[in-house]
Amino acid sequence: MLNQIVKAVPNLFTIGNLLCGVLSITYMMSGFLQVAAVFIFFSAFLDLLDGRIARKLKVNSEFGVELDSLADIISFGVAPAILFHSIAAPSILTSLAFILFPTMGALRLAKFSVNPTIGYFKGLPIPAAGLPLAGMGFFLYSNAWITLILAFLMVSPIRIKKL
Repeated sequence: MLNQIVKAVPNLFTIGNLLCGVLSITYMMSGFLQVAAVFIFFSAFLDLLDGRIARKLKVNSEFGVELDSLADIISFGVAPAILFHSIAAPSILTSLAFILFPTMGALRLAKFSVNPTIGYFKGLPIPAAGLPLAGMGFFLYSNAWITLILAFLMVSPIRIKKL
């Protein structure tokens, strides 16, 4: 029984990450954009903890890895893209950035799931791309070019050392 509870602990943090992403979207829909941005930052904190806790407790699992990817696409792909779109002036460039950001994030997560790397990330991790958008959103600033650059960095071949 205790073993099952210990195995569930990291997944509870991952679900917290997901819930913060969903709450972020909910607050955006109600017009509370800065609160929505803060929830994206809460997601990042929980995302940081879930993997560390899983490794510390030695309860890594495929289920946890997949759940983490699903939570990340919501919290760091969809939520920041909607925040960006809520602030940005309407244009074709804005629409393109809005579509490409979560799409490239999903592609990056799928690539990592199929071919994980050790010691480095190939392409910008989705939290590292979503957090600048959340930061800009907190200050009610948007920039389609920055959003597009972050989107393409996620699927780029650059190597980034893991923290």
